[in-house]
Amino acid sequence: MQSVDRAVSVLEILARLGEAGVTEIAGELGVHKSTAFRLLGVLENRGLVAQAKDRGKYYLGAGVLRLAGAAAVRLDISQEGVPVCRELADELGETVNLAVPDDDAAVNIMQARGTAAVTAQDWLGRRTPLHATAGGKVFLAHMAPDLREGHLSRPLRRFTEHTITRASALRGELEAVADRGFAATLEELELGLAAVAAPVRSHDGAVIAALSVSGPVYRMKADRLPALGSRTATAAAELSRRMGYGF
Repeated sequence: MQSVDRAVSVLEILARLGEAGVTEIAGELGVHKSTAFRLLGVLENRGLVAQAKDRGKYYLGAGVLRLAGAAAVRLDISQEGVPVCRELADELGETVNLAVPDDDAAVNIMQARGTAAVTAQDWLGRRTPLHATAGGKVFLAHMAPDLREGHLSRPLRRFTEHTITRASALRGELEAVADRGFAATLEELELGLAAVAAPVRSHDGAVIAALSVSGPVYRMKADRLPALGSRTATAAAELSRRMGYGF
């Protein structure tokens, strides 16, 4: 933990000073120069700091911009997603979630509940599996082929008797998701739970989030899912527009 704290302190020092040498950083941290040099070496290998070879000074690297950009996207989409999620939840009466991809899972960063979803469980902050959720299927369907195959090559956990665990069957479903513009699940993560989801795109067309509607199967029956999916796709397109897509 001490090393992590010192590494973060190095980044904060460089953010404040702009650039600094090993001796200066060691003095700020109150450690030996060799310790500061090792910390800088690790951060440099990860692209979080870089060195001006002619002066020997270190400064924040492009890796920090990458992390900051990812955080900014989440903050922006959270802000822009509020009215879209609220309107959809009010119209449909069900729970609306906004999720972002996080390695092998989808993480819900926003939730709005409709009038019929008073007793719905809280999905906010929850990591959910890609293969067994509507939002997760959206991410898989729009993932780079090599990354998608990497996910499908792993054992797929069965959550209910309806969970799709055969990679070949899931591939076929993902093709349909891409074609129709939304994904659907019917008791694949939890018995009694149904959901639909559609992709949200950034200004460059990349899928950065999934907008989903979920509820009990007695309200979200199989024959109702296509209409709900289409309406969710329209809302997701509006959020994409707010994120700069299509301009």
